[in-house]
Amino acid sequence: MPSRIAEAMNQSSTTAGAFAAYRTLPALSGRVYLPVAFLARLPFSMNTLGVMVLVTATTGSVAAAGLSTAAASLGTAAFGAVQGKLADRLGQRPVLIAASLLNAVAAVLVVLAATSGAHRIVLAAACFLLGASAPQVGALARVRWIALMHDEPQAIGAAMGYESTVDEITFVLGPALVGVIATAGSPAIALLVAAGLVTTFGLAFALHPTANAPTRRARPAPGSTRHGSPRVLRRLALPLVGMLGVGVFFGSTQAGVTAVAEAAGQAGIAGLLYAVLGIGSAITALALVAVPDTIGYRTRWVAGAAGLTLTTAATLLTDGPGQLAAVLAVVGLFVGPTLVTLFSVGGSLVPVAQAGTAMTMLVSANVVGVALGAAVAGSVADQAGAPAVFVVPLVAAALVAAAGLLSPRGPAGATSITEVTSTSM
Repeated sequence: MPSRIAEAMNQSSTTAGAFAAYRTLPALSGRVYLPVAFLARLPFSMNTLGVMVLVTATTGSVAAAGLSTAAASLGTAAFGAVQGKLADRLGQRPVLIAASLLNAVAAVLVVLAATSGAHRIVLAAACFLLGASAPQVGALARVRWIALMHDEPQAIGAAMGYESTVDEITFVLGPALVGVIATAGSPAIALLVAAGLVTTFGLAFALHPTANAPTRRARPAPGSTRHGSPRVLRRLALPLVGMLGVGVFFGSTQAGVTAVAEAAGQAGIAGLLYAVLGIGSAITALALVAVPDTIGYRTRWVAGAAGLTLTTAATLLTDGPGQLAAVLAVVGLFVGPTLVTLFSVGGSLVPVAQAGTAMTMLVSANVVGVALGAAVAGSVADQAGAPAVFVVPLVAAALVAAAGLLSPRGPAGATSITEVTSTSM
């Protein structure tokens, strides 16, 4: 195992060598793991927009849909880091099994509440449960790579890039599936499909042998101390602000594309419009491994966020779905590198034993931002419509850039998470 990773990383001075690092991933995890982990996170990417489109269709209000989406996002924010902490203590398997089964039930409850005209408080409660039970597949998958690659620290950068790329692909495919299913059938069916996927692949991800790797690796050494969540939170302050801003960007953009689709009389294409954002994002996240190691995390963070801010400003000049799709394709180019960098920075600031807590905190911050962005932009969309609603993602992108400017100059891009964390154990 070490020789295969070293072979790839020894060639990292060339672009081809940098991309060769990705070939080591299936050798470490097994080939079945990659598709399972990919499909296990797909329901998470479907649920947010699925709730948005379903509630918009059943109530006729983007604001009501934004509040329902916010309830789901707040559920994830409240309990996402709890999942990470429990996974650090109990192991990933029991936590993920319970979350997957509960999440499938919650999706069915949301559909029943929305389609039966239940009181909005009941609908919000069902959405909150949907978010709270969402399995933290993306965060916990990153923890598995950290544990599997502990003896080959340089390869972790490639793993983080791969994970962000997979996130982006699922955030393209998930909304696209919602759009296709909503157009061909109904938004309710989209959430039921998500329930089926989380039952099947969420459980498969939980039961995969790699679930045991973090438990073995994270055992504290004799005489070492385990840092509590407050200390982890302090260390992650600026990355958490950055992730909050990215979340606001996502949530408000979802509300914006929904408003544009509604105004065009094609509510079902909202998922397809939003999916355009992820195409460029997935490409650039994957390509980030080829960036020279001398370009540090802070530079990558600021450059990505600055590009995100400038391109998002162009959404204010769009008129209709066609123009918006063209602009979102460019905006997406800056999303992937920003996300990869934020996860890498966050992971570099905590011990391996706290990786689950740290990664789920970052995801939770993102989700809080989605909730805020969806609620605020939903209200703006109802009052001012599009393109004015895109002021909200513009402000969010600027917040990400500001957090990056305030961050200290950290390790270079290739410096490993485990190299940094080993000094803080």
